[in-house]
Amino acid sequence: MGVEKPSYCGSEDNPSTATGINADICAAFDYTDQTNAGLDVFYLLFAAALVFFMQAGFAMLCAGSVRAKNVKNIMLKNILDACGGALGFWSVGYAFAYGGASGDKKGFIGNSGFFLAGITDGGELIGWFFQFAFAATAATIVAGTVAERCKFEAYLCYSLMLTGFVYPVVVYSIWSSSGFLSAFNGDPTFGCGMIDFAGSGVVHMTGGITALIAAKILGPRIGRFYDADGNELPEPHDFPPHSVALQVLGTFILWVGWYGFNPGSTLSISPAGYGDVCALAAVTTTIAAASGSVSALFTDMFLYRRKTG
Repeated sequence: MGVEKPSYCGSEDNPSTATGINADICAAFDYTDQTNAGLDVFYLLFAAALVFFMQAGFAMLCAGSVRAKNVKNIMLKNILDACGGALGFWSVGYAFAYGGASGDKKGFIGNSGFFLAGITDGGELIGWFFQFAFAATAATIVAGTVAERCKFEAYLCYSLMLTGFVYPVVVYSIWSSSGFLSAFNGDPTFGCGMIDFAGSGVVHMTGGITALIAAKILGPRIGRFYDADGNELPEPHDFPPHSVALQVLGTFILWVGWYGFNPGSTLSISPAGYGDVCALAAVTTTIAAASGSVSALFTDMFLYRRKTG
């Protein structure tokens, strides 16, 4: 249990008038507060950097999974996710996601903080960087789905739209204190609201549904189910990945990135108990990744043996 700051130390609105040893005590508390704030900023910077590093993992996974002739195209799209995502989330995305939020009201979208105007505090700025890394991840989920069949211009427009509007609306609804689904609102929906600790719904469901819609619009790759004359093939044509090494490298990079995604979602490390939550998230992430990999391996083996006998 932490020691509470004495009332005579005052606050921002009521400056301290303590003297002597009491002033020294207040100074010690102020120094501790500043140190904790700096520690939390560094913690979030480290976590956000790991999440952003997942962009490299997605790039390697996509590059290894497509045919060699399309590697340059998929690499460019992954770069566009980072660049377009940064510009979209900086200009309007962050404002739509969190601008003007208050627990005593509900709304559809934020309305202040465009281009980070008026935001100078280190905690808020590093919060933007962390949230941008999440937004870029949501955008990158779609890259593999539309691989080998999406134009450069269309993908850039999609990346800007998702990070600048679609994703922020979902964030505002769930993570903002003014969201109609938020558990942090003064009057949460159904009395409890929705809690999404690390973005399973906000980030991954948003990216997944977007990918599903994009795949439906674009359709399959040419030659996958139909020949050049439009006749249906007896069996779908396989497009083998050109580099298993890049696929495995990308997978491990993504695994490492998850240690920023999940433990970092505590958003700070200095408050009592936050370290325990962070550690539990790291262990859970490790077990989940390993279990998912082994389960997928045996499921694939079972289905393959059923098919081939």
